[in-house]
Amino acid sequence: MVQSKALRLYGKEDMRIDTIELPEIKDDEILAEVVSDSMCMSSWKLAKEGEEHKKTPNDLADNPVMVGHEFAGKILKVGSKWADKYQAGQNFVVQPNLARDDTPFVPGYSYPYIGGDATKIIIPNEVMELGCLIPFNGDSYYEGSLCEPVSCVIAALDAQFHLIPHTYEHKMGIKEGGNMLIIGGTGPMGLLAIDYALHADVKPKKLIITDIDQEKLDRAKKLYPSDEVDIEFVNTKGLSLEEQEKLLRQKVNGSGYDDLFLMISVEPLAEMAGRLMNEDACLNQFAGPMNKDFSAKLNLYDVHYNFTHLVGTSGGNAKNEAKAARLIAEHKLNVAKVITHVLGLNAAAETTLSQPEIGGGKKLVYTHKKFDRIELAKVDPESELGKILAKHDGIWSHEAEEWILNNEPDI
Repeated sequence: MVQSKALRLYGKEDMRIDTIELPEIKDDEILAEVVSDSMCMSSWKLAKEGEEHKKTPNDLADNPVMVGHEFAGKILKVGSKWADKYQAGQNFVVQPNLARDDTPFVPGYSYPYIGGDATKIIIPNEVMELGCLIPFNGDSYYEGSLCEPVSCVIAALDAQFHLIPHTYEHKMGIKEGGNMLIIGGTGPMGLLAIDYALHADVKPKKLIITDIDQEKLDRAKKLYPSDEVDIEFVNTKGLSLEEQEKLLRQKVNGSGYDDLFLMISVEPLAEMAGRLMNEDACLNQFAGPMNKDFSAKLNLYDVHYNFTHLVGTSGGNAKNEAKAARLIAEHKLNVAKVITHVLGLNAAAETTLSQPEIGGGKKLVYTHKKFDRIELAKVDPESELGKILAKHDGIWSHEAEEWILNNEPDI
């Protein structure tokens, strides 16, 4: 028997660190260790909803699930069925969106033995069958943990579509050389979207990012300069919707936008985005609303005569995850920029439940370690970790990860 320490969900806001015995793996399973897991607001929603969440079993009290779905680690033992494809010692990431027709259950929400906030896990057969166990060749585990959120961004930008002129056929992806707007874009997913928009093969000409927090806008501006894309960060705090709309039109010489992304679920902003759409524009409701009745007015005249489009994306898929893993390993995206906090497994429950209050960017869990949550911006500059951060302009790094793994106590 193999022991694992894991954060498990027993019901609404009932999260516990348990020491459990993992069963022997079957011939079609893989035993692995998790090294790092980055937190998603989806896990906060999961913890808030408990059994009411569509991806959890309805008997959590008796059958708790492992939490966390943005993880990276190392394969320890491979069942005979998969021995020709995976090897012990291989680093991996998992695409949790299994895209199954028969069940909504996915890793990090639904299973007793696989989740990111654990020291060791059993990867079930369906993950491999569906191509969702992906080798990772990057430098650091934190990079692997951020493959899943990057896959969500890739899915969103790839899901945009525009008409091929004089046809009703569509070209997928954002409009090359177009105007792109990200509303509420300084959170971690917004920052990853900026990074991908600036470095993907197809780029906008103009990229506008809005928020109401000047400090976050200033940080994003510093982190994401560009010589190829005209990028601007706009503070809309205190402005009426009419004033916001007027300002955002001024930023694109009085026209509108070809690709729009809503990173927050706010009805008036959704309706404003609809009014800012150019002919053949595509609006993406990226943020997942908690309110199942969330709705907004849409101008159907524009849909008919101006060919405007509406799309929503919820997570990535195996193809998106593999692309994310490749881009990150090739250093085409610098995902470390979105990490603002690191912590040990002991602090994972409180941090998951407190994400809205904590604010900032991604919270990164080192699952084998025991230490309280560290806010990178507040690390003592004279400490060992502070000196490492200073060498990298305050941004997380391979060197910082190695320091944590070598110096913080095991859980």
